[in-house]
Amino acid sequence: MLKRILIVDDNPQMRRLMRFFINSQPGFEVCGEGLDGLDAVEKAVALKPDLIILDFRMPRLNGIEAAHVLRESLPYVPIILFTLHKDTISESELANSGIRAVLSKTDGIALLAGQLHRLLPDA
Repeated sequence: MLKRILIVDDNPQMRRLMRFFINSQPGFEVCGEGLDGLDAVEKAVALKPDLIILDFRMPRLNGIEAAHVLRESLPYVPIILFTLHKDTISESELANSGIRAVLSKTDGIALLAGQLHRLLPDA
């Protein structure tokens, strides 16, 4: 059974790249896309993904704010923060957010595969 991933980024090119990459990984499929943090919460509650990938800087709710809300409604769904701003995020901001990994977009999208398999080992 494929593991379902929700991707949330306000950049349509980044969402397209992540969708292509994730759908090319055996055992994974993108079940939906969100445009911002509030959209992430709405889509996650409706779609019940196995994992959520959030950007940090987004309109309405940033990735950390969205993660805090998601932790309340979907506490067992792992969240990856995939951002250009990894170096600006403090440990205190991440505390109790439910975010299980923070990856920099500048390190490349290929790092996502390792985290997907680490957080969803049965895929």
